[in-house]
Amino acid sequence: MLRPVPHNQVKLTDRFWAPRAAVNRRATLPIEHEQCRKTGRIDAFRLDWRPGRPNEPHIFWDSDVAKWMEAAAYSLADHPDRRLEARLEEVIDLVARAQQPDGYLNVHFTIVEPEKRWTNLRDWHELYCAGHLIEAAVAHFQATGRRKFLAVMCRYADHIAKVFGRGRGQKRGYCGHEEIELALVKLYRATGEKRYLDLAKYFVDERGRRPHYFDREAGKRGDVPAKTAKRSAYSPGDQPYEEWQAHAPVRGQKDAVGHAVRAMYLYSAMADLAAETKDAKLAAACRRLWKSATERRMFITGGVGSARHGERFTFDHDLPNEFAYAETCATIGLAMFAQRMLGLELDGRYGDVMERALYNGIPSGVSLDGRRFFYANPLAVHPEAYRHADQGGHVAPERQEWFGCACCPPNIARLLASVGQYVCSQGPGQVAVHLYAAGETKLDLGGRELRLEQSTDYPWDGRVQIAVRSAEPAAFILALRIPGWCRGAKAWLNGRPLQLARLVRRGYAHIRREWRDGDVVRLDLPMPVERVSAHPAVRHDAGRVALQRGPVVYCLEEADNGRDLNAISLPRSARLTARFDPRLLGGVATITARAERESAAGWENRLYRAAAPKRRAVRIRAVPYSVWANRRPGEMLVWIRADR
Repeated sequence: MLRPVPHNQVKLTDRFWAPRAAVNRRATLPIEHEQCRKTGRIDAFRLDWRPGRPNEPHIFWDSDVAKWMEAAAYSLADHPDRRLEARLEEVIDLVARAQQPDGYLNVHFTIVEPEKRWTNLRDWHELYCAGHLIEAAVAHFQATGRRKFLAVMCRYADHIAKVFGRGRGQKRGYCGHEEIELALVKLYRATGEKRYLDLAKYFVDERGRRPHYFDREAGKRGDVPAKTAKRSAYSPGDQPYEEWQAHAPVRGQKDAVGHAVRAMYLYSAMADLAAETKDAKLAAACRRLWKSATERRMFITGGVGSARHGERFTFDHDLPNEFAYAETCATIGLAMFAQRMLGLELDGRYGDVMERALYNGIPSGVSLDGRRFFYANPLAVHPEAYRHADQGGHVAPERQEWFGCACCPPNIARLLASVGQYVCSQGPGQVAVHLYAAGETKLDLGGRELRLEQSTDYPWDGRVQIAVRSAEPAAFILALRIPGWCRGAKAWLNGRPLQLARLVRRGYAHIRREWRDGDVVRLDLPMPVERVSAHPAVRHDAGRVALQRGPVVYCLEEADNGRDLNAISLPRSARLTARFDPRLLGGVATITARAERESAAGWENRLYRAAAPKRRAVRIRAVPYSVWANRRPGEMLVWIRADR
C-alpha cells in the first residue's frame, strides 16, 4: 500500500502551482474567513442565536467553516503566519466550547432544532459536517502537533460510535451526504485507534442494505419513504435511492450514479478501506465504479456530474457542454478518489485522471487573483443563454464572490493549500512520482532521509529532471508515471538511455537500484498539440475536436476570438502552434492556428436560407481552460467544430 507524501514535505517552486498556492494563502484564505465571519458561519459556534432572530444557522454551515480551518492548517504547516494562526485558534476555541456534554457537536441541531438531532440522516448533514470537522482537526494536529482540536473531534467520533452501529439500541443509519467515512479513516491513521476505522467500515458496509434505513427514519418522523415519493429531480429514474448511492450495498454497485460529490467521497472512502483491510470485493467495486465514472461519465476537463438537477451523474456519454455542471467539489472529489486508488494499486490510469482534474477542472474553479469562484464549470458559455435559462445561482458565466451554498470556495482553498500531497506516494522500498512540477520532496525510507529534486517547466514543457539527494546509498524502486497522453517518451539515468519498454508496468517506469547522492533521471515527454475527439456516443461533441497539449486542455474565449465562437471551424490540415506567453494570464502556453469562420455578410434580415454560408480565414488563439474567465466576460468554447 502506498501513502501520499505529506504536503508539508513537498515544496513546489514551479510556475503553475506555486503562484496559485501563494495567492490562496495571501488572498483566498483571508477572504473566505471574512465571508464566514460576515455571513454568521463562524459566530454561530457561539450558540447565542435565538428563535425569531435573523440569519438562522444552516444545517451545513459547520462544514464551510471546517474546510476553511483545514485549509488554514495546511497553509500554516508550510508558511507560519501569526495572524492566520490566531484566527484559526480563535475558531478552534469556539468549536470546542460549542461541544455538548455528551460529545455532540453541530450548531444547527444544538440551538435551532435540538429535538431533531439524528432524525433525518437522508436529507440533513450532521455526519457530513462531522466529517469535515474531523478532517480539519487531523490537519491541525499534523500541522502543529497540538491535540486540543483533535481531542474534541475524537470525543465527537466516540459519541457517533455510540449512536450508530448494529448493537442494541443503536441506529443502523448512515449519512445521505457521504464524507464522514473518509474522515474517519484519516482519524484512524492520525491516532492509531482502530475503532475509528471500524466505524468508517460500518458506515460503508451498511449503505444500501434493506430494509432501507432512510425509509424507516422517514416513517418515524411522518415523512414519505423515498421508494413511494414522487419522482424528483434528484432521483428521476426507477432507483429513488441513487441520489445517496444507497440503491444497493456498495460491493454490488455497478455505475457511478446520483449526486456526484457524494459519490466521489464515498468511493474515496471505499478505496481507503479496501487498502487498509485488504478487502478484495471492495477493491473490485472501486475499480468498477472508477471505470464507470472516468470512461463513460467524465468531461475532458476532469469534471464529473452532468446535470444541475441533483448535481448528479446521468447516463453513459451524456456530457453536455453549455450547461455542464461539473461542480468544483466533484472534480476535487475525483482527484481524491484517484489518489486513493493509487494507494490501492499503482496504475497510470489513476494518475492520468488525477492530473487531468488538477490541471484543468479544479483550478478553473477560482480566479487567478483568488477572489472569485465557480461552483459549476461548463465547457461552453454564451452569457445571454445563461441569463435566459433557469440555471440557478450556482451556474453562471462569471465567477462569484460567494454562494449561499458555499461548499466550493473553501474546498478549493484546502486543495490548493495541500496540493503537494498529490505529487508523490511512498511505501516499503518504493517511491512513486505522480505529478511533475519543479520543487523538492523530502522522504524517509526506512530511517534514511533523502530528497528528490525536480527541475522542469511542466506542464508547459515535457522535459523533467529528477535528482536524488542522499547522505548515504539507499536501495528502493523509483516509479515514474509515463502519462497516457504521451507517445514517444524517453528516459536517461545519469546520462545513459533507459529502455522504457522493459521498465514500464501499468503506466509507471519502475527503476530499481541502490540510489546514490547525485543520481539523476531525465525524462523527455513530448507534448505536441493534439486534436482530441470524443466517443461517437457523446452527441454533444459530434463533429468537434478539443485541443490538448500535454495534460492541459484548451478553450477559445471571446476576448481572443470575437463573438459567435460556434461559427469557427478548424480544418484538419491547420497547423497548431504552441507558444509560452509570460505576460498573459499569469504566464501560460497558448495555441494558435489558421481557421475559418462563417460570415454573416449577405444574410440581411433572413434567419434561414438555402445557400451555404460564406467563410473567411481567421487566426484563432486558444488558452488553457484552467484560466478562462479571468478577463472581460464573454463566450467560451472547448469543443470546436472540425473540418475534415
